[in-house]
Amino acid sequence: MREAIAEAQKARASADVPVGAIVVFDEVVIVGRGHNRREADGDPTAHAEMIAIREAAHHFGRWRLIDCALYVTQEPCPMCAGAIVNSRIDRVIYGCDNPKAGAVRTLYRIADDRRLNHRAQVTSGVLAEECSALLMKFFKNLRSK
Repeated sequence: MREAIAEAQKARASADVPVGAIVVFDEVVIVGRGHNRREADGDPTAHAEMIAIREAAHHFGRWRLIDCALYVTQEPCPMCAGAIVNSRIDRVIYGCDNPKAGAVRTLYRIADDRRLNHRAQVTSGVLAEECSALLMKFFKNLRSK
């Protein structure tokens, strides 16, 4: 999660919402990294998770990310939760909940919905206070401007 937090800090430095993600293969090797780039790229799909998943798929040369875990600082949104299911990621580990768009626990349970053809194991609350503090500070500064 520390690596995902480092990615989130990169997003903050470029005026994007500070969310970071990494994809880890076999619990050891980081095969994908990402941080929010929506503002930097003008791309609504440039979420940290999407970028990390794309990089991991490119690393392997395939779309199935079996034996991979996604670490992300904030609970994924519906788009990212869909990408988790579609890429066959085994585990999702996230920091803080996302009360406005959380799609793996808070509002929806897409990542482990039994009606879908793939389910990921979900662990929440890892370094939650630190992840939440990054977001709260960012939005407090944004509102003060």
